[in-house]
Amino acid sequence: MSRPREKRETGEQDLFRSRLDQIINMKHELVRLAQAIDWPVLEERFGAVYSDGPGMPPLPTRLMAGLAILKHTFNLSDEVLCERWVENPYFQYLCGEEFFRHDLPFDRSSMTRWRSRMGEERIVALLQESLSIAVKTGAMKPTDTRQVIVDTTVQPKNVMFPTDAKLIHRARERLVRLAKRAGLDLRQTYVRVGKLALIKQQRYAHAKQFKRANKALRRLKTYLGRTVRDISRQIAGDAELDALFKWSLYQASTVLEQRERQRGRKIYSLHAHEVECIGKGKAHAPYEFGVKVSVATTLKRSKGGQFALHAKALPGNPYDGHTLAAIISDMEKTIGNEISRVLADAGYRGHNAPESHKFRVFTSGQKRRVTPAIKRQMRRRSAVEPVIGHIKAEHRMGRNYLAGKQGDAVNAILAAAGYNFSLLLRWLKALLWILLAAPQSQPKELEA
Repeated sequence: MSRPREKRETGEQDLFRSRLDQIINMKHELVRLAQAIDWPVLEERFGAVYSDGPGMPPLPTRLMAGLAILKHTFNLSDEVLCERWVENPYFQYLCGEEFFRHDLPFDRSSMTRWRSRMGEERIVALLQESLSIAVKTGAMKPTDTRQVIVDTTVQPKNVMFPTDAKLIHRARERLVRLAKRAGLDLRQTYVRVGKLALIKQQRYAHAKQFKRANKALRRLKTYLGRTVRDISRQIAGDAELDALFKWSLYQASTVLEQRERQRGRKIYSLHAHEVECIGKGKAHAPYEFGVKVSVATTLKRSKGGQFALHAKALPGNPYDGHTLAAIISDMEKTIGNEISRVLADAGYRGHNAPESHKFRVFTSGQKRRVTPAIKRQMRRRSAVEPVIGHIKAEHRMGRNYLAGKQGDAVNAILAAAGYNFSLLLRWLKALLWILLAAPQSQPKELEA
């Protein structure tokens, strides 16, 4: 695929249209953010996935990167972002438009394809750019990144709460639908009686009539087992049909065989098989279904706020302490600075930090090597909790709608970047008011 045609400020005029910089407030925080972002650096990082060759060039990097920033800064879905982009001149200015547009220059699906093409390694550039702007505008000092707080949270996936009855019923429905599409004539589809058995199981379970509920569950398993065997007999010896049904039959068989409290991987969602069951000891949510995410923030609160330094998805539900070996090196690569101290909660005891950082990690409840100064700093460890709360509640980490393991990784990074950009918008707005108020206060000081 050829490289994108990047947008540049041309300064051209149009007799019938006014330029955006003539109709908007150039002191608006979004305008100042657009001027502070180093777009050539992002174009270089994101343009590495393209090569010069034949074909239609993709959309400009500034347009797609600006859309990703706006989406997670203002907590918008792709559909709502497209609607807001058409009617908001500040959104269009951030994305590099010179004149106001009344139509979308892209398709909504282009955002999905762009995120998939960039991947986790290159999307980190947006998080790095947010930290670079924070340092450049005075919202954060470079030394603030040397001492960090690390914690983990769960990024829930957009799946329904899994129960055995729902999974079994859904697996049978998918097999019947696929068989109908492939032209197979099943002995029975169990559409009507399967739905009735599911309703009965849910009502009996709600009423705590567990013998009747288990009987309805066994009936659902019988329906699924018959469907699996019927399809297996009909596709035997046909390589094309076998390849078509292979994944669906594997999921159905796994759902049929998995048991409560079994060890190893289980299927909790048929359309998102990467979902894991994670228990964090919360009273209101004993189990969450998604992926574990590591989040790091500064120990000292910067002038512009408590910035997020790092975010990374951790598939496989690893022990918190066993994530530091990868997290610390990745964090130093992201922030471009060596970490001198890491504070973590008691869940990181017995950590596997690199040898160079082994004695720089301090956990809650630790007694050895804890000086009075470090003891005072440990009181700040809980500062990461509101950061996680804001990222989840206001920047789309509270429910991940992106598909696959790559979607988990990309969404975590974009959510942290969106949180940082929201702090930067607040900082640029406050900085403008300070600059506007300064000339008014000077005459009073001279009179005094």
